[in-house]
Amino acid sequence: MTQAQLTRRDDLRNIAIIAHVDHGKTTLVDALLHQSGIFRANEHVAERIMDSMDLERERGITIMAKNTSIHYGNAKINIVDTPGHADFGGEVERTLAMVDGVMLLVDASEGPLPQTRFVLKKALEAKLTPIVCINKIDRPDARIAVVLDEIYDLFIDLDASEDQLDFPVVYTNARAGTATLDLKQPGENLKPMFELIVNTLPGPSYDPAMPTQFQANNLDYNDYVGRLAVGRVKNGTLAPGQYLLCRVGGKQEVVKITQVYGWQGLKRVEVPSVQAGDIAAIAGIEDIGIGDTITDREKPQALPPLRIDEPTIAMLFCANNSPWSGREGEHVTSRKLRERLFFEARRNVSLRVEETAQPDAFQVTGRGEFALAIVIETMRREGYEMMVSKPTVITREINGAINEPMELLVIDIPEDFIGVVSQLLAMRKGKMTKMIHAGTSRVRLEFAVPSRGLIGFRSRFLTDTRGTGIMNALFNGWEPWHGLIQSRTNAAMVADREGSAPPYAIYHLQERGVMFIAPGTKVYEGMVVGEYSRENDLNVNVCKEKKLTNMRASGKDENIIISPHREMGLEAALEWISDDELVEVTPQSIRLRKKILKQADRPRRRHEEED
Repeated sequence: MTQAQLTRRDDLRNIAIIAHVDHGKTTLVDALLHQSGIFRANEHVAERIMDSMDLERERGITIMAKNTSIHYGNAKINIVDTPGHADFGGEVERTLAMVDGVMLLVDASEGPLPQTRFVLKKALEAKLTPIVCINKIDRPDARIAVVLDEIYDLFIDLDASEDQLDFPVVYTNARAGTATLDLKQPGENLKPMFELIVNTLPGPSYDPAMPTQFQANNLDYNDYVGRLAVGRVKNGTLAPGQYLLCRVGGKQEVVKITQVYGWQGLKRVEVPSVQAGDIAAIAGIEDIGIGDTITDREKPQALPPLRIDEPTIAMLFCANNSPWSGREGEHVTSRKLRERLFFEARRNVSLRVEETAQPDAFQVTGRGEFALAIVIETMRREGYEMMVSKPTVITREINGAINEPMELLVIDIPEDFIGVVSQLLAMRKGKMTKMIHAGTSRVRLEFAVPSRGLIGFRSRFLTDTRGTGIMNALFNGWEPWHGLIQSRTNAAMVADREGSAPPYAIYHLQERGVMFIAPGTKVYEGMVVGEYSRENDLNVNVCKEKKLTNMRASGKDENIIISPHREMGLEAALEWISDDELVEVTPQSIRLRKKILKQADRPRRRHEEED
């Protein structure tokens, strides 16, 4: 098909906003929505409107790609807010298939960081038209000219075409809702940005001679109409009542469209039809999956499937078999766990779920441990109980040699910690590839590290840099196996009986290591209650109480002072556990435990495995 056969729509723009975590994407979308006039004057609107999931609001990051639409003049602008974290790359790749242009948002002080690189690379490969927005220009440490040079370097590094290199630049303060094309002229509102989007970005193109084509890029659910497929109408029109052909899992079946929805601001509204180029949600197809095409029955033409990067991290999800299974959760059976995991795999294309030899265990693979932790956190909030194993990397054989995934790790630290961090990464087979002095007391280091070297690295890094370090990692291809990497050096303190942990027992155990539980916590045999200061596991009686006698001695009673325990959240627990341990996750608790709970079985079982 030649370019001459394509027709462009002038009344529509589809744009994705891409940026690194915390550079202000969602805040900018908030400001665009407010200034487009979609809210009533007296309407209460929350901050970061697009981050609608509880987890997104708590963590201050975007996890799921979401879209909205606003009107400016005669043009309708569909805006998609994308995740900035590389672990949610599947969301990004689907999103970019729906748009014609991207706005690259960069912090005026931090400059382009690894996730900026990750998403921009995908956008440039998809031949999308870029606009560059330098945000937070009001920061006292803003270095706008230097950051702009870094952006040009990044574009050149990513093999941008000449047209893509000729990008327009807009300077914004998203929190204040102002934009300007010239730094000498302070901005008053976001009008320059609206005009730049309408005048610079192309409208969607389509072929009038082609039959209807629609590809599902996202899935949603509505209590009244069932499953919704969200995507872009490539060619033709979609209307309720149409009978079309849907390719579902390699099979073709005739389906009826029952409802068609568009967007008006943040609200999904029913529409009589949608034209080529528009983003829409359709109902009526219960079995549709991401990447499936809906097309004409007479002249079916399927669109190419979405290409998603391979996952690199694997974990085992098992039904909870601890002594307290079923006390805190609503869904505890392996059947419920299986249904929920396979549902998640259909909705999240970067996730893979496979059965294992054990009927109650499933292998789940994803982009990174953070992405898998979000899946676990979402499920526990829905009432699921489960056990999860230590994250492991997926290897592949290339030219007869075992290869493992590599990460590009970018670290921003004060100069004083260069030696500490370099030593920490050298133990994990990391090699420094670049060092940049920004002219301040901080320095930016780049390392090539095996993915498995970063499992459990974040907590050690933050401890050793006293909370001042910033780290970002990005998948960076495959390399031959780098050899053994030393894992956790300290062993575990394991409860040897069921009961409640009194202050007396914890006081006497805290000198042997770091406790993970507070006084009064209920424990069971095989539960990990702390980190032992030596290399072999220690079974302890954490339920020991002080015996009351009728003998009294002056000055013999100890003044019990208990050190604060280390609170183990989900991500910290996943980083800490070893191969013979699991994390028990319930809606109310996160517990660490041994795979083999009974103390008498553990040494014998481990000995058998070695044999």
